[in-house]
Amino acid sequence: MKVAVMGYGTVGSGVVEVIDTHKEIIKKRTGGETLEVSHILDLRDFPGDSHESLFTKDFNDILNDPEVKVVAETMGGVEPAYTFTMKLLKAGKSVITSNKELVAQKGLELLDAAEESGANYLFEASVGGGIPIIRPMSQCLAANNIEGVAGILNGTTNFILTKMIEDGMTFEDALKLAQDNGYAEKDPTADIEGFDACRKVCILASLAFGKHVYPNQVETEGITNITLEDVSYISSIGVIKLLGQIKYISDDKIAAFVSPAVVQHGSQLASVNGVFNAILVRGDAVGDVCFYGPGAGKLPTASAVVADMVDAAKHINRKKIFGWSAGAEDYVVDYKESISVPFYVRAIADSHKIQSVFGEVKYLSRFGQPSKEIAFITDEMTENELKKKLEGIEVINTIKVTNY
Repeated sequence: MKVAVMGYGTVGSGVVEVIDTHKEIIKKRTGGETLEVSHILDLRDFPGDSHESLFTKDFNDILNDPEVKVVAETMGGVEPAYTFTMKLLKAGKSVITSNKELVAQKGLELLDAAEESGANYLFEASVGGGIPIIRPMSQCLAANNIEGVAGILNGTTNFILTKMIEDGMTFEDALKLAQDNGYAEKDPTADIEGFDACRKVCILASLAFGKHVYPNQVETEGITNITLEDVSYISSIGVIKLLGQIKYISDDKIAAFVSPAVVQHGSQLASVNGVFNAILVRGDAVGDVCFYGPGAGKLPTASAVVADMVDAAKHINRKKIFGWSAGAEDYVVDYKESISVPFYVRAIADSHKIQSVFGEVKYLSRFGQPSKEIAFITDEMTENELKKKLEGIEVINTIKVTNY
């Protein structure tokens, strides 16, 4: 079966490599069908590349080739990826993507187009890189009511926090090291401000609860306010992670947000270090299950793309039951009013003041703690309730404490 690849960057070149080097395995997985790359779309030139004869700069070469049944989209961004994908799906060609931004923004429209034409739109690689999570959530956990999801969804921020926790590096030094090692872009905003994790939360929430969630519905906070002092205070009870969290409230309401969180020692998420990702899914029948592995990288992500291409090849003449319906503006509630959790608080105050406001709290300490500085863990409350209690107190930082 002829297939095409749009975008020959890190992931796209990995897709071609995996198809080339795993022909016999793929043939077994498809029931005898081989995948043959016939077109590679990219505006750049790759002189001397072993696949040089396959390159094209004209999308129509793929669209108008009746032999191409499955296309991998690894371009990134919303346009022109959206326009190309929509045309391919309407033409009855299945599209596989690793493009989390596109799925988060336009997934509903593209799934609808696939449904109309009988093609498949699959995106295992859009969340968690090489970690299987989309298929397990849609198939293996189908008998469960999903109660919540919590994920370390960005390797760059997890690397930075790991260096702060384990090596005592400042945020700035850890970020520079991440950039030097190729884990962070020159402009790291999408990672450190939580936008990358937000897109993945949208996809997971849409899949888990069946209604589309858009990035502007997910309140997002990054890790730029986390300091070594916070890491030190929290070390006695847990570690700080950037988590994407989704919670079921009712059939018409969910909470979804991205923020730093205190993950307590003993949690499956607490030991996930470096650039690795982990996604914990809580089902009413199965309990907690955790999916762990490399969240990015050329071959791990490419392996997920090719796995979807194999699945699409097996379903050329039949549609997979897969996707979600439209959401609504009020579908994602304000978690600050609806979710109660304990909080880590660091402030300039004395214990008498804190006790008069919060009652009994769990105090934390660190080496070199200033005499007027105080840190503690509150009882469960909403974030809005916390803000009211903290009025008149000089707050340095607050972090949610998760129960995952």
